[in-house]
Amino acid sequence: MPRILAIDYGGKRTGLAVTDPLQIIATGLATIDSKELIPYLKKYFVAEQVELVIIGLPVNWDESDTHGTPLVKAAIKKLEKEFPQMPLKTVDERYSSKMAKDAMLQMGMKKKDRQVKGNVDIIAATIILQEYLQSNQ
Repeated sequence: MPRILAIDYGGKRTGLAVTDPLQIIATGLATIDSKELIPYLKKYFVAEQVELVIIGLPVNWDESDTHGTPLVKAAIKKLEKEFPQMPLKTVDERYSSKMAKDAMLQMGMKKKDRQVKGNVDIIAATIILQEYLQSNQ
């Protein structure tokens, strides 16, 4: 069974998460430089079957755009151009980074590890994917 891949896109770094082949569990995949997203995905899609890509869309509580929304929309256009056959869905990512930071505290991560910003990105992508899986059961 193909996987679902989640993207937490940022101006500098992008967190990626993926499901297991049965689409039950979300697992952090990688944190990469945002400029390397397309080349990374090209390699990943050759190695693994993916049936859907979800990407977190940052919005405010009043549904207005945040400072990050235009960046994500530009990334979506690039993804649609590079991978026209791959289904792409946007999902609300409000508070995913805050939830990732809280999760790191609850997991007992050391302060030094919590300060590594890439850890927040990969955990945020995992949270986005897990919430998507739970809402589509």
